[in-house]
Amino acid sequence: MNRLVLASNNNGKLVELNSLLEPLAVTVIPQRELGIEDAEETGLTFIENAILKARHAASASQLPCLADDSGIVVPALGGKPGIYSARFSGQGDQANNEKLLDDLAGLSRDDRQAYYVAVIAIMTSSTDPTPLIAEGRWHGHIASKPSGTGGFGYDPLFIPMGYDTTAASMAPEVKKSLSHRSKALAVLMPQLNALYPQQ
Repeated sequence: MNRLVLASNNNGKLVELNSLLEPLAVTVIPQRELGIEDAEETGLTFIENAILKARHAASASQLPCLADDSGIVVPALGGKPGIYSARFSGQGDQANNEKLLDDLAGLSRDDRQAYYVAVIAIMTSSTDPTPLIAEGRWHGHIASKPSGTGGFGYDPLFIPMGYDTTAASMAPEVKKSLSHRSKALAVLMPQLNALYPQQ
């Protein structure tokens, strides 16, 4: 049985990635099922952190691993929260959203432009010298107040380009088709289909 470890303990990411990987002939295992703790994210870029997480899980599990490092980038804030998106306030999603709104207080919609970024790294082993890497971006802007109860992270504030509702207000299937993770995985699907061919 082909197995692939998801190097994350974030429930929202696990649900989304499991759904996106469903077409593959592979059993997806969250790292926590193998007793693997989160890696320390010491990188300074999304790519570095994705590789760190994939290598950490591959070393602990001795299985191929997929890691995602993602966040939201607001150019008017110099790229913040960026790689620190999950740790922006140090107090979880709601506090992160409140801090972002505080930092953007008084700015116009043009200055509230933002994009989600996801970098996905796949390593067949902890010593894999050629990890598969792809990046996806999802552009939009930050709303003036939260809306919607779906999704996670900054979804209650993020209004995708071409839409007038937040990502947290979207049906899961709509978000799945548009998200930064789906765009990154779409780039990797040809290689993933080669690694895990349909039976």
